[in-house]
Amino acid sequence: MTCDEVISVLQKQAPESFAESWDNPGLLVGRRDKIVNKILIAIDATDEIIDRAVELSVDMLLTHHPLIFSPLKKINTDDFIGKRVIRLIQNDISCYAMHTNFDVLGMAQFSSDILGLTDTEVLEVTYEADGRVEGIGRVGYLQNVMSLRECCELVKKRFNIENVKVFGNPDCTIDRVAISPGSGKSMISHAISKGAGLLITGDIDHHDGIDAVANGLNIIDAGHYGIEKIFIPFMEKYLSKNTDLTVYLEEYNNPFYII
Repeated sequence: MTCDEVISVLQKQAPESFAESWDNPGLLVGRRDKIVNKILIAIDATDEIIDRAVELSVDMLLTHHPLIFSPLKKINTDDFIGKRVIRLIQNDISCYAMHTNFDVLGMAQFSSDILGLTDTEVLEVTYEADGRVEGIGRVGYLQNVMSLRECCELVKKRFNIENVKVFGNPDCTIDRVAISPGSGKSMISHAISKGAGLLITGDIDHHDGIDAVANGLNIIDAGHYGIEKIFIPFMEKYLSKNTDLTVYLEEYNNPFYII
């Protein structure tokens, strides 16, 4: 398959047109006519991931987060992004990102399915046409009412997370839950308006956490990487089903650790 043919397959899952206006998904580095036999899936195009891509001699790197986000005025080795772009080009590795388009058409429902939510609806609507409603996050009901403490254990187990940060009374009861993988500060108001008693997300700071609790919304901060890493097995299954590519996966590697 050519790189462009692989992109066509990826677009069927999450067209770039569903991405937020501020986002930068798509082919960020590489040749559309490049023949692709091997692909590596990762969350970020870090130096370590690019090293592994080179070591594996892959033809394409598929990431969730875009390698290039802000406009580049220069591409040289003075800048760490420039270094990565040059390394990819030198090794003829294409780099493609599926970011908020995948958040809308993949991440939202997949995360709620893993959690086991029922009667789900879109948390923040970003697309609505011809009766179709899509958007960021999901809100629905737990299969059983449980305490916030029990919800924490459920999140840790279902998403294979060692620890979570919690805002709220651990003994309060929860039945309606919102989930928005990644950075979810902007989802707090949507979760409250949808009647959720708990928001599961990442990157929640002190003030947003305590303000959410004051408004009746508990928070489980599972980390930005903690839930979004489900992008990797989701896309592995999708590509294995729809292509003959050899697929390699980023090894689980939380970007930070707690001492």
